[in-house]
Amino acid sequence: MNVIEGGSIVANYQVTPSGNPKQEPSVAVNLLDLTTVMATATDFSSGPPLIGIYRSINGGVNWVNALLPLPPGYTGAEAGFVAYGFPNLFIVSAHVFPGDSDGTVVAYRSTDNGVTFSDPIFVNKGYGTFINNDWTKIIIDNAQSSPYLGYVYVTYNRQYNVDLGGNSVAGFQRSTDGGLTWDQPQFLSDLMEDTERADVAVSLKGTVTLGWIDVSSVNPAFYIRISLDGGTTFGSPIFVSNVVLVPSPLPVTGYEFRVLNFSNMAADTSLTPGTSGNLYAVWQDNSQGYADIFLSRSLDQGQTWNAPISVTNAPAGSQNFFPAIAVSPKTGTVKILYYTNQLDGFDLDTFVAESSDGGLTFVNSRVSTVSFNPNGNSPTPTPLIGDYIDLTIVPPDDFLGVWTDTRTGTQTIFAGNNNP
Repeated sequence: MNVIEGGSIVANYQVTPSGNPKQEPSVAVNLLDLTTVMATATDFSSGPPLIGIYRSINGGVNWVNALLPLPPGYTGAEAGFVAYGFPNLFIVSAHVFPGDSDGTVVAYRSTDNGVTFSDPIFVNKGYGTFINNDWTKIIIDNAQSSPYLGYVYVTYNRQYNVDLGGNSVAGFQRSTDGGLTWDQPQFLSDLMEDTERADVAVSLKGTVTLGWIDVSSVNPAFYIRISLDGGTTFGSPIFVSNVVLVPSPLPVTGYEFRVLNFSNMAADTSLTPGTSGNLYAVWQDNSQGYADIFLSRSLDQGQTWNAPISVTNAPAGSQNFFPAIAVSPKTGTVKILYYTNQLDGFDLDTFVAESSDGGLTFVNSRVSTVSFNPNGNSPTPTPLIGDYIDLTIVPPDDFLGVWTDTRTGTQTIFAGNNNP
């Protein structure tokens, strides 16, 4: 279905069949051919959760679905994420487990533009309920001036003493050979804090910035650490902003799904005058009394940060959450995809906030062509719709977003773009 939103045509495409749930989608595009797209999700289509891998060769219009294999002895997988690297490399990170514990991070490689993927490669193993690695995210350095071009960075949440309510820290690992082997892990947030999924941005010259939100009950805040040597070492933590955590579940009758507080980072790797080199931190925040999407930007490679602004222009009292940010490597345009219930106060939509002036001002438009009940056809509220959504830039200035949608009655992955 195509609709006119914000003066441009928006199209939606069904990525996965309806039926058993699919959640937590991610997406990446081949930056050379601009038509090969890979997406992932936590996919329950065969029963236990596995990593669904979905391939499109026409920019996201049509998709072929498959499931990635588990390592021997493991029973499920979740929290997958996909990244693209030159020329025809896609790598998927995931959390695999034999139950509710022993979370282990693995990676899958495709060197043939997503046609086939390797068996899982161990990145970091968990140990029962004492050490659990979850909520992975992956990025490949594609910056045109980076001395670390092709380096792969994975972040995840390392939880200690899960059954005893232990804290969690931001885990980081690096591969310098395209995901074949992985360096020893670094844990970059304070063990006395409590974090959820961290994120990484890579600058035009290969500077790595890792961001996380300390979700501890006292003084939640967004922090970063910076590496000038391709992820070998990191500087001391730098404060970005205080954060008012959104309630989970959100305070809407009929909502029972959890809403975690993930950090989101992006860097402007374009050569656009006035925005090149900008660094962006994005999160959901409840400081206005409702969930909204905030952005802070740095103009000096992360050393100092501007006061955060809302990017949504959403009505007061609406709920806006699960932001995902991407920046065009050609134009520097900032795009942030997010869920919102602003149209009727209950049903969800995806909107995109776009800035062409380096994050100073934003224009918002609807991406989903149909509003949907987060609970689908279920007579009882669902406890989980996944923990994130995602978008990628299709240069020079288009985007493709993916999210969990229930317009079919069940949790199904949909994609939307502004270039049908």
